[in-house]
Amino acid sequence: MRMQHTPDNVCHLQRSLYGLKQAPRAWFKCLHDFLISSGFLASKTDVSLFHYSAGTSRVFLLVYVDDIIMMGNDSALIDTLLHCLSSTFKIRDLGTPSFFLGIETLKVDGGLILSQCRYMGDVLNRAGMTDCKPLATPAAVTQAVTTSIEPFYNPTQYRRLVGALQYLTITRPDLSYVVNRLCQFMHTPTDEHWRLLKRVLRYVKGTLNYGLRLSASSSSDIHAFSYSDWVGCLVDRKSTSGYAVFLGSNLIFWLSRKQRTVARSSTTAKYKGLADVSAKVTWIVSLLRKLGLHSGQPTALWCNNLGATYLCVNPVFHARTKHMEIDYHFVRDKVASEDFVVNFVSTKDQLADIFTKRLPTPRFGILRDKLNE
Repeated sequence: MRMQHTPDNVCHLQRSLYGLKQAPRAWFKCLHDFLISSGFLASKTDVSLFHYSAGTSRVFLLVYVDDIIMMGNDSALIDTLLHCLSSTFKIRDLGTPSFFLGIETLKVDGGLILSQCRYMGDVLNRAGMTDCKPLATPAAVTQAVTTSIEPFYNPTQYRRLVGALQYLTITRPDLSYVVNRLCQFMHTPTDEHWRLLKRVLRYVKGTLNYGLRLSASSSSDIHAFSYSDWVGCLVDRKSTSGYAVFLGSNLIFWLSRKQRTVARSSTTAKYKGLADVSAKVTWIVSLLRKLGLHSGQPTALWCNNLGATYLCVNPVFHARTKHMEIDYHFVRDKVASEDFVVNFVSTKDQLADIFTKRLPTPRFGILRDKLNE
């Protein structure tokens, strides 16, 4: 950094300045080195997660920029580690977390609910829809999205609200499909897309008390539901995949995403969906094993397409599946190594159906409630 009155001199920075490009990395390295020197172990699966073990006591520390949440089964050990942390960094202990990164924790019988009620109210206020009429579903079954109408006059407002809804899907899996759908038109939103966005906000208005329920579970087994809506998009004829991953009885991960290629059959679309959830489950299993929390049981994947389930076990349709990309076949390797077990589930009981298409009100309500049982 050159000084204006002494152009031939430079200043040597003793520490990173807030706002510089390299400041976040320098801050994390400083925190990382301190935690490691204090006895924490860094997770190789998630760089923001650290864990500390002392006998039967376990403490987990999760970092998000300069916000830290610490939890464990030994309150005395947590106090000791907090005191150690405060000796080097200026920290403020807020006690038991009740509000973290816009997410509120509400204690209920047998567990807690992660809620973004305040955040939802803020989004509605920004959209000028605080007093709007609520709706029972975020999307109408008979309404189709088209691209042949006039562009929306304020695309910045559309992008801002859709981006806000993306953060809301952290605790609202029932919004994943419609938000993913709205995000596909961020570059050129139309009046029709704006009307769809307002319908989603009216649904949010009627479900302000909804959140993600987490409860104590006697099982730590992992199971996942995978579903794909074959050529469901009327614009480009690509399929939409969705999956839900459960740890015991708790929903811990979900996704709704359009596939990158056009599937030539429903079996192909659903097999690609299985590949997506298999990759995510592999990461989750790796994380739990590093933390010593994996049950050791193979993961059960539930799919409602018999062709896809057969293909995972044996390439019986080899002549008709030569066009599939090689990386999708790693599902078969996981099944062969007994890491995964792929089972058939009827469409009626397929929980991931809510992530792939618009659903009638009764069906949507049933699946939404089952995800949070």
